[in-house]
Amino acid sequence: METLIVGVAGGTGSGKTTLTQALLEKCAGPPSVLFHDNYYKRRDELTYEERERVNYDDLDAFDNDLFVEHLTALRASKSVESPVYDFSIHNRSDRTTLVEPSPVIIVEGILIFAEPRICNLLDIKLFVDTDADVRLLRRIKRDVVERGRTLQSVEDQYLGTVKPMHELYVEPSMRNADIIIPDGGHNIVAMDMVLNRIQRDLR
Repeated sequence: METLIVGVAGGTGSGKTTLTQALLEKCAGPPSVLFHDNYYKRRDELTYEERERVNYDDLDAFDNDLFVEHLTALRASKSVESPVYDFSIHNRSDRTTLVEPSPVIIVEGILIFAEPRICNLLDIKLFVDTDADVRLLRRIKRDVVERGRTLQSVEDQYLGTVKPMHELYVEPSMRNADIIIPDGGHNIVAMDMVLNRIQRDLR
């Protein structure tokens, strides 16, 4: 089976998931999805308080060896058992998710363009570009409402690691993108261009 791998990157709260969801709804198939966030390293040796202090916006926070292995297997038409990360405990859960091969594989993550081994496996690279203030507001809403975190912890993490790592890794990785999309999945013109490109490549 011919496989087309589409990477969706961008800063925290940029709208990557909205774009991924739009692609899932509009692509025939539907595509399979591999989330880089699920590949944070397992840290059973650390206490909850210690895991809270880990820099999760650094490339070293991810098990990129396993991610590359799984993405390579999907390209070879093999199913993989993706880990499932539990943000409420800052650690992997004991569950896995079966990801089946598909003609279109969508890969989503903040740092996927910053890791050369992942970037080199992507056929189409989409970067969602959103203003920093909008991204911050979205992150606060997500972490406080959906993940039950305090506003103070979100502020501390944003200033301590998220913003510096964005400037170190995410912003420079935009240069590796094929297409930069303002407003992500809400950008209808860009979505049509991407879908036409995917359909053309699959033919």
